[in-house]
Amino acid sequence: MSDFLEARSVQKSFGGVQAVAGVDLTIRRGEIFALIGPNGAGKTTLFNLISGMYPMDRGHIRFEGHLIQGLRAHRIAASGLVRTFQNLQIFSSMTVLENVLVGCHLHTHTGFVAAALRLPSVAAEERRARAEARLYLEMVGLAARADDIATSLPYGQQRLLEVARALAAHPKLLMLDEPAAGLTRPETESLDALICRIRESGITVLLVEHDMNLVMGIADRVAVLHYGRKIAEGTPAEVQANEQVVGAYLGMDWGIEFGGAGELNELQAGKEIVAHA
Repeated sequence: MSDFLEARSVQKSFGGVQAVAGVDLTIRRGEIFALIGPNGAGKTTLFNLISGMYPMDRGHIRFEGHLIQGLRAHRIAASGLVRTFQNLQIFSSMTVLENVLVGCHLHTHTGFVAAALRLPSVAAEERRARAEARLYLEMVGLAARADDIATSLPYGQQRLLEVARALAAHPKLLMLDEPAAGLTRPETESLDALICRIRESGITVLLVEHDMNLVMGIADRVAVLHYGRKIAEGTPAEVQANEQVVGAYLGMDWGIEFGGAGELNELQAGKEIVAHA
């Protein structure tokens, strides 16, 4: 595996609050990398900086060797760095299939004149896009709901729809921002399997998630943010054994923080803490 996303000395402040404070991050091609930390640690802010939603105050980010800071979000997405959002961002008046077609159209080549004249090439490209969109719906288990209005789906399936739309944009690196939020345990287990299939298809995954069962079960490497700073990085086992990580979470209600009806498990004489939903 080779490094293909590198963030160096990334900083972002809002007023007097430093949300991200000099964070370094390296994602290797072909891995599942998880970013965790307490609420307010700066995880989603870092996601927004990488994906071009926010401008950085300092630092630089390279994707496949190219500097991407300062680029507009749609150009970063077109380069192969695609994300989902913590809060659902689906088109409520569109069908499930049409939502996925939005992602497909990031890579269509039809010009305005050709589309207005409805040239044969336009119809052919539209057929290809629809066939591709149905493949992604099949991948996430929503093929049977293709013609339904998106908001008629249960919440968990709406989250899967957002993943399908992101896949339709042909990501090289897929950034998932709390994809398990609000999901039931069976839905989370299905998401676990889906993320593994995505990686097996050749797509690298950067995951922000509060469900520690999910993170520790599928991540190759984990980085921990606390008050905007990276305090630990390593394999799931290494991170769980890190005393700084334990200290960052001590005294917190893990059931609330990690979105489950959790209980604390003590491993290695109380030094390793894992949240169970």
